[in-house]
Amino acid sequence: MTGPGLPMPRPDDRDRTPARIGLGRTGVSQTTASALAFALDHARARDAVHHALDAEALITALGAQGTGARVVESQASDRSTYLTRPDLGTRLTAASAAALSVRGDRGPDLVTVLSDGLSSRALQHAPALLAALIPRLVAGGWRIGPPVIARQARVALGDEIGERLGAAAVLVLIGERPGLSAADSLGAYLTWAPRVGRSHAERNCVSNIRPQGLPPSDAAETLLWLLTEARRRRLTGVMLKDQSRLARVDTLRAGPDGLPG
Repeated sequence: MTGPGLPMPRPDDRDRTPARIGLGRTGVSQTTASALAFALDHARARDAVHHALDAEALITALGAQGTGARVVESQASDRSTYLTRPDLGTRLTAASAAALSVRGDRGPDLVTVLSDGLSSRALQHAPALLAALIPRLVAGGWRIGPPVIARQARVALGDEIGERLGAAAVLVLIGERPGLSAADSLGAYLTWAPRVGRSHAERNCVSNIRPQGLPPSDAAETLLWLLTEARRRRLTGVMLKDQSRLARVDTLRAGPDGLPG
């Protein structure tokens, strides 16, 4: 925005942000191009909210990471119910709950839940994120359960899924609320010792995962650090602050022998 006493943005400023700055005017109105661009982004945001999750296509896109995937439903029976009754998106249907159980003697260290949330389009970034994250966790000794694809899901649905599967931790990848600059933003919510009734204060969140925001490879680095610390401290949430960037700086400063240079 511009106005009396405010400097006009330079042309290159608009290249640094998707925000609507430095918009041209025709008299007291926006230009036709600006008005049409706004209408297009608004339509994209609305479409993202109502676009149905294609679970089969997502499993195919996951490749090896999708092996053994299971599809579950929340108690929100359709999109309208999901939008007007957020509470129903936090619990599984009876059939879906009955289909989830621990396989083997104990549950996995981590279960990933891929949820449509408010933008199923955002899940297009999940395969790249998991491809960068899961092999490194496996190399670190983590036991990873098959992914769960959840329709009409809220973040807290992961608590029930993780609890039923006996998982030590659950990672929910979910489409975030679309805005007028991004309709495909993916959020990652990590909860240690998931169980029904966990509060959002007991989770860690990494948001705006997309190529034009936080690239999936960078998000994987952050999540790897958070998961490692969550397992070491046996907690997530407000007591676990993301210091992954500080850890990277310390690594860069260390000499070839691992000691500070």
